[in-house]
Amino acid sequence: MKPSLIVHGGAWDIPDDAVEACQTGCQRALTAGGSILTSGGSALEAIEAALVVLENDPVFDAGFGSHLNLDGKVECDAIVMDGATLRAGGAAALQRIRNPIRLARKILETCPHMMLVAEGAERYAKANGISLCDNKELISPAEWSAWQQCKKDAHAAEHHRGHDQGTVGAVAIDSQGALFAATSTGGTCCKLPGRVGDSPLIGCGCYADSEAGGVSSTGYGEAIMKVVMAKAAVDRLRGSVESTNDSPSSRAMQVAEHTISELARRTKGTAGLILLDREGNPGFAFNTPRMAYGYIAADGGFITGV
Repeated sequence: MKPSLIVHGGAWDIPDDAVEACQTGCQRALTAGGSILTSGGSALEAIEAALVVLENDPVFDAGFGSHLNLDGKVECDAIVMDGATLRAGGAAALQRIRNPIRLARKILETCPHMMLVAEGAERYAKANGISLCDNKELISPAEWSAWQQCKKDAHAAEHHRGHDQGTVGAVAIDSQGALFAATSTGGTCCKLPGRVGDSPLIGCGCYADSEAGGVSSTGYGEAIMKVVMAKAAVDRLRGSVESTNDSPSSRAMQVAEHTISELARRTKGTAGLILLDREGNPGFAFNTPRMAYGYIAADGGFITGV
């Protein structure tokens, strides 16, 4: 099977001066993940590599550069899911993990549970070879400045990029047909300590099923959770083959658009998603002003957009 990869850097009101950085970040993520896939590597390795690039880039709300909570600390969430086994590894409320996707993968592969949170998750990370960092090492200058403004005045969206929305994610299929999806986030700015959004929840921030396809979500978490958006999109992928005569590539886009439309109708919320169907056809949609995304085209080139 021909390998496929799609990534996103969050659906939000991306300002003009951040467009180039978001697009470049997605290109770098595609390069990291794509090089693994083209050399015969696994989809799991590819999405981890892609998300590490995005987590390390302060233009995105994940890992370094995450929004700060009400106490002025970074708290991150992440998930990765295997489409063959339907097993997931999720981690939430992490304060001392530089790359949450690495812990999510470790939980997927070695933990008897499918989700760990907070101090227990960090203890598991340390016991399994993932080093801990000081929370201050995850705080970017831009987010610290924004939090300081919110501390002085009333919390306001104009202080932050991606005020309520911002996540990174990836979906990949490798040459063996293995399908994985993943999502990582720093959550919403000035959130209550301990708040967990959609991102690390199976079926909400991420879902993968080799019989249908894989999805990574981004946007307003409380709205996404209401409709279990990632699972809803995968279920539509499963039924789309029988319900239309359109081309597979068109069906993938239609499923993405339908899912976002339904979320907006039912919750009045904003969100975006990326997906690959089981044949590797990409799809994406969003109802925010912009969403950073990129995917590997059929000819092997990169297509990115914001």
